[in-house]
Amino acid sequence: MIKRSRFVGLAAGAAVGAATMNGVNAQQLPPIPEDDPAIDVAHVQLRRPDTLMPAYVAQPRNARPNTPGIVIVMHIWGVDANIREVARRFAKAGFAAIAPDLYSRFGAPSGDGETDIGKFRPFAEKLQNAQVDSDLRAAALWLKTAHPQGKAGVMGFCMGGAIALRQAIDNDDVFAADAVFYGKVASIDASRIRMPIVGSYGEKDTSIPADTVRAFRKLLRAPNDIAIYPTSGHAFFDDTRASYVPVAAEDAWRRTIAFLTKYLKS
Repeated sequence: MIKRSRFVGLAAGAAVGAATMNGVNAQQLPPIPEDDPAIDVAHVQLRRPDTLMPAYVAQPRNARPNTPGIVIVMHIWGVDANIREVARRFAKAGFAAIAPDLYSRFGAPSGDGETDIGKFRPFAEKLQNAQVDSDLRAAALWLKTAHPQGKAGVMGFCMGGAIALRQAIDNDDVFAADAVFYGKVASIDASRIRMPIVGSYGEKDTSIPADTVRAFRKLLRAPNDIAIYPTSGHAFFDDTRASYVPVAAEDAWRRTIAFLTKYLKS
């Protein structure tokens, strides 16, 4: 079992503080454009009983039948520029990634460049657990069809992080690992989780008290790496917003890729 020590978390946070105070952005994750020669990007549709659901896909150009896959659960802003960038980052790291548009039934606006979260709350409130779980299973099936020998994981940010965490219980037969960025843990029964979990949180996140994350971490019996970054708040990975903390984002991404590589590429 992997345990993220308090010392390591504090060291990462100190590095974040030093880097941001000195204006150093050397560790900022570089952008991955859609025309990057190492990846292929596509817009696909997932056939659901009531609709055709759009999804954004990014894969390594040299993808094979055993290429591991990741289902990305969108945050409240939908499948926006940040989520599409995350899909391309996964493709660049050797994973096939798919991000289904869970709002597609409701006619939600694009989240690109949006700053008014109030526009998206009504759509988020329409998401029902059983429907979302089924939609994410469909995305996992798409990966399985494209890469029949590859394992699939699930990951998400904020609202999507909480949904992704729920998949460790609701869809534990289709996913082999789970990556969570600041997803709420309050309603999740950690004792029921058997799936490997990597999680990244901010000590200054006012919507997710760090102590609830620590309590959740203590109850986990599955392999896990849960880190709390002391100088970061909510949405520290989203480089399209003011909440972005470059060094914390880089460290969290490094840990996430290492963890998912261990459990999905083996």
